[in-house]
Amino acid sequence: MVAELVFRSAVDQAAMIRAREVSSVELLESHLTQIERINPVVNAIVSIEIERARSRARVCDQQTSSGVELGLLHGLPTAHKDLVEVAGLTSTHGSPIFVDHVPATDDLIAERIKAAGAIAIGKTNVPEFGAGSQTFNRVFGVTYNPWDLSKTPGGSSGGAAVALATGMIPIADGSDFGGSLRNPASFCNVVGFRPSPGLVPSWPKLAAWSVLSVEGPMGRSVQDVALQLAATAGQDLRSPVALSDSPEVFFGSLDRDLRGLRVAWTDDLDLPTDPAVVAALGPARRLLEEAGARVEEAAPDLGDAGQIFQVLRAAQMEISLGELYDQRGDEFKDTLQWNIAEARDRPLTDLTDALRAHGRLYHRVREFFQRFDVLALPVTQVPPFDVDLEWVREIDGVQMSTYIDWMRSCSDISLTTCPAISVPAGFTDEGLPVGIQLVGPHRSDMKLLRIARAFEKAIDVGARRPPLIG
Repeated sequence: MVAELVFRSAVDQAAMIRAREVSSVELLESHLTQIERINPVVNAIVSIEIERARSRARVCDQQTSSGVELGLLHGLPTAHKDLVEVAGLTSTHGSPIFVDHVPATDDLIAERIKAAGAIAIGKTNVPEFGAGSQTFNRVFGVTYNPWDLSKTPGGSSGGAAVALATGMIPIADGSDFGGSLRNPASFCNVVGFRPSPGLVPSWPKLAAWSVLSVEGPMGRSVQDVALQLAATAGQDLRSPVALSDSPEVFFGSLDRDLRGLRVAWTDDLDLPTDPAVVAALGPARRLLEEAGARVEEAAPDLGDAGQIFQVLRAAQMEISLGELYDQRGDEFKDTLQWNIAEARDRPLTDLTDALRAHGRLYHRVREFFQRFDVLALPVTQVPPFDVDLEWVREIDGVQMSTYIDWMRSCSDISLTTCPAISVPAGFTDEGLPVGIQLVGPHRSDMKLLRIARAFEKAIDVGARRPPLIG
C-alpha cells in the first residue's frame, strides 16, 4: 500500500533499497502517486520534473545491482527548497524575477544531496526570497497546512514541511535565518534542525561570513535528520565559515535517556505568547520531569536580541539582495522593500552597536549553558494562523511592529548561534500542531540530537499523519 511505504522513515526506506526489498523506481513511483493525490490540495512541491526523476531512479537501480558503494541517501526521493539552485531545475526563489531561471550548476547543499544518491523530484514552495514565515508568492501561490487547510504551514521552508508531513517526500532540505527550519516544522508536526553555523556549509552565498543564515535538514524523525546531516555536513573551502567537524559523527548512536538532564524551561522567553501554545506544551514539561530530567524555570538574558536581529537582518538583506533591488526593486514584495530600505536608512553606528551587543549576548548565553544541558521553549509564539494573514499583527493583546516581530522565539535563538531543533510535542484544543524548541550549548549538535531523540521516543503526541491523508 502506497501510504504505508511513503510514511516509513527515511532511514527505513534507505535500508529497504540496500536490502533490495524495494527498488528506487518503485519507491519513486509510490511517492509520485502520493504527490498526484495530495499536492493539488496543499501546493507544497513546485517545478516538478517527473521524467528527470524517473531517469535518475533507473540509474540508482543499476548502481544497486552493480555492487558499487552506495551513498547515504541512495534512491530516496527529495525536493529542494526553491531558494536552493539545482542544475537543470527551474529555481524561482519565489520571485517573478526568476520565473524562467534554470541554473547550470548546483548549490553546495544540492550537490552533496545528489552525491549521496537522492533523487530530486522538484522544488518546495517558499515565500519570496525566503522572507517571512508564511509560504506564498506570486509565482506559485499559497501553500496550505495539511492539518487545517485554512491555516499557514509557516515558512520559509513551508513547502518542505508540508511535503514531509503528507508523505510526498521522505527527506527535505531547508534554510533558517529567523526560524525558517523550525517554524514550519512546528506548524506541520515534523522535525526541523537549525545546525551550528558552518556545520552544513553554504555556497554560493553573498553574505558569506554570516553566521545567522544556515542550511539544514528536515524530516519526520530525529534519526532522519541525523541521516541527512551525515550526507551534508563537513568542510568545504568555498565557505569561509565551514566547520571541519567530520560528518561521520552523525552515524553515531542517538541513544540516551533523560535522567539527570539539566533543563532550563521557559514558557515564553519573556515574549508575548499565545496561551494555547503554552497549554499544549504543558504535558511535554511533565514528561521531562517524570523521565528524570531536572527542570528549572530559567532562560538566558536575550532582552536586546530583538533590536540586534532587526539591524543584522537588514544588513544581510542589503548584502544579499541590494544589487538586485537597485535593478528591479519595484518587483519586490512590500516587506522586502521595507527591509532593504531600513538597511539603507540606518546609520553605520547602528550596525557597530549591534555587533558589539551581539558579542555580549554570545557570552551571556555561553555562561548560561554552564548550568544547563538544554534550553526548552516554544518554537513559535502562536499556533498556525489564518493562511490569508500575511503576518501576525498581535499576540495576546500585544501589537507587533514588523512582519518578523512575531517570530522572536526563533529569531532570538538564531542570534545565539547555538544549535536548535523543533520536535513535535502536542496539539492545541483545535488540533493544531505545536513543537517544542530544544536549544543546546554552542556547537553541541550531536549532543542536542541525542536529547531530541530521547524526548521524541518518550512523548506520545498522538496521530503523526494529517487528517487529509485518511
